[in-house]
Amino acid sequence: MRNRRRRAPDPYDGILLVDKPSEWTSNDVVSKVRNYFKLSKVGHAGTLDPMATGLLVLLIGKGTKLSDQLMNGDKVYEGTLHLGVNTNSQDADGEVLETNDAAHITREMVEEVIRTKFMGPIEQIPPMVSAIKKDGVALYKMARKGIEIEREPRKIEIFEFDILEFENPLVKFRVKSTKGTYVRTLAYDIGTELGVGGSLDALRRTGSGPLSIEKAYTLDEILECDKESLEQKMILLSDMIK
Repeated sequence: MRNRRRRAPDPYDGILLVDKPSEWTSNDVVSKVRNYFKLSKVGHAGTLDPMATGLLVLLIGKGTKLSDQLMNGDKVYEGTLHLGVNTNSQDADGEVLETNDAAHITREMVEEVIRTKFMGPIEQIPPMVSAIKKDGVALYKMARKGIEIEREPRKIEIFEFDILEFENPLVKFRVKSTKGTYVRTLAYDIGTELGVGGSLDALRRTGSGPLSIEKAYTLDEILECDKESLEQKMILLSDMIK
């Protein structure tokens, strides 16, 4: 029986904050960093959709033990709601199912719906295009086959929901919520409440628990490092537990 060749222990244990580019999956980023630097253990603390950009928390070496702790933190997002457009994925990556005239919708109407329907503890029905599993099968795999099943609503909480810009039919917003919130479903549900439909045109995560996008590095900046200089961009586990 041949001995399996093991990778050397990771030189550093901790967290690396990445500003994820669009069209990359979270696992794409994990694989790129792990293989480029020949690391043994790399994970992440919360998935971002391929369309989304922003804060992706990579966990390296013994930093992977922080996964549950970091995933449980509140999240902050900035996004763009497109009024009057419904898609089969609730975002711009999906197939357009319906369009409606939203010219009569005002900023005040959107703010009123958010204030009365989408603040505090609420229930949200997860989208079919999600990684939630039913009988061991991810919902998004069913969705690809045109299958839609009933989903149980989930309890979430919206702490802040501010409109940053309003230029009908586009509404730029910032939302702070508990983990497990589907922002594209918020966009869809707000559009539904307004009677015109809605979908998510853009999404950027700017905060996760105590961590901020301001301390994140682009993938290009990270890949300019060698294994030694990568340490300068990490939050080391040894510093976190002092």
